[in-house]
Amino acid sequence: MSADRPTLPPVRLHSDAELARDALSAPLFARAAQLARWAEAGVPVRVGGELLEEQLAAAVDHLGLAGDEDGAGYAAEAWQLAVDTGLVEIEETEADGDELPDDAATGTAAPGEELSLLTSGSPQDILDIWLGGMETVLADAVAPDLSDIADQIAEGGDLDLDAIDWNPEEEAELLDGILGNLYLLTALNEDPAQAVPLPALAASMIVPDDMDEPTDDILEEVSEAMMRLDDQFRVLQPIGLVDYQPVDEALIEELDEDGATTRAAEPLEDEDVSRYGMVRLTPLGVYAVRARMLDAGVDAPAVGDLTDKGADVLLDALPDYPEPLAQAESEQWLAARTPVDAARDLLSAARGDDEDGPRRRLACQQTLSLAGAEAEPALREVLDDGQLGGLARVWLAERGAADIPEPSQDMIFWLTVDTIAAQLGAAEADEESAAELRGLVEGVVGQHNGFFDAAWRVDHPATSDVLEAMGRLHPDKKTAKEARKAAFKARSRQGS
Repeated sequence: MSADRPTLPPVRLHSDAELARDALSAPLFARAAQLARWAEAGVPVRVGGELLEEQLAAAVDHLGLAGDEDGAGYAAEAWQLAVDTGLVEIEETEADGDELPDDAATGTAAPGEELSLLTSGSPQDILDIWLGGMETVLADAVAPDLSDIADQIAEGGDLDLDAIDWNPEEEAELLDGILGNLYLLTALNEDPAQAVPLPALAASMIVPDDMDEPTDDILEEVSEAMMRLDDQFRVLQPIGLVDYQPVDEALIEELDEDGATTRAAEPLEDEDVSRYGMVRLTPLGVYAVRARMLDAGVDAPAVGDLTDKGADVLLDALPDYPEPLAQAESEQWLAARTPVDAARDLLSAARGDDEDGPRRRLACQQTLSLAGAEAEPALREVLDDGQLGGLARVWLAERGAADIPEPSQDMIFWLTVDTIAAQLGAAEADEESAAELRGLVEGVVGQHNGFFDAAWRVDHPATSDVLEAMGRLHPDKKTAKEARKAAFKARSRQGS
């Protein structure tokens, strides 16, 4: 595999317009925009833009939260987000030298320049503002319990972060890791909307990969992390980053009574899983986590990234893409070109005797399967090509084309070796791919009498590797032995 291939699987992003609409409808962001418009007449504020008690009550009423016991908290969070994102700007009032009482105004808040972008700006303008607010919310999510800090201050002592069991770097690192794992699961899942159980997500960060049976200490860590994540996801949901079903309050009481380790060790029934919390990244969340990864220098591709790239870049990347996303990427790439030009570029990029050549040709064949009949002239141009003539005949035959010349025996065997070579890497890494390749090997040997007598002579760089793999994969011992003998002959012929 080339060193410059993506380190993460690609994701399918919604359009900027769809994402911008999602951002504007996220409850916390929508409330922040409402309060920014409400501030048009000017709102007196304390230091840092905090609302005075009277203005906070008015903000609660404006948001229609007067009957909500958490209304004041929701209004304060939305107002702070408006300040942090520039939807609201603060003009400080010059003090007259006297000490101001705690409830005195120190400035006036009014709509900021960013507010107009929510209605007159581009979708990207809206997303940029939302991303700034999202960073503020992420910081809030890993902040310590303020009641613990208030208790310390009330007692007159120094602020001791160790005493409240809070390490800002560790908390931020854990949440970043969790969001990264959620992103990876979303990219790999055929159904990106499928939620993940909170215990499984916590375990993905805590349980070592080589640990078969978690110890009680590890299970205790998983339960503690699960509870922290429950708090954090409750904070992140209103900004639209995640869709979260919180841990059942009754379950939290049970955990307190029974002991977290005991309960965490018990197998979960399907009907119990949702009680432990379920979370997924929203499409807006996928966009946001990817943006943060890109800022951190991580290669995080998205479907459509390769549309303006050459065929060589496309064929180099596609083998590492999950099948549905590889098809989506190929369709967009083909749509940007005429069928015959696209086919010529793909066929040219597929050539080569290097180690990755078989993977490129397989990706070329899969991409060309999506091309229309207008591509036929390009396929006919390579019928006599030793590396491309076989796949060109397959393409033409699948479309019922006329006047397809019969392939030579050498071309048939070369294409067979090339096709198996292209799938060896995936078969070693994935049991499902291994089963598919095993079926292919059995089919190839069954269709050709004396296959191995001819196969070892094939002039392909991967011939010996393919024959060795066929010896490992074929279930019949006699056939497997023939494959190994043929591999030995091929190595001797190649002088290796």
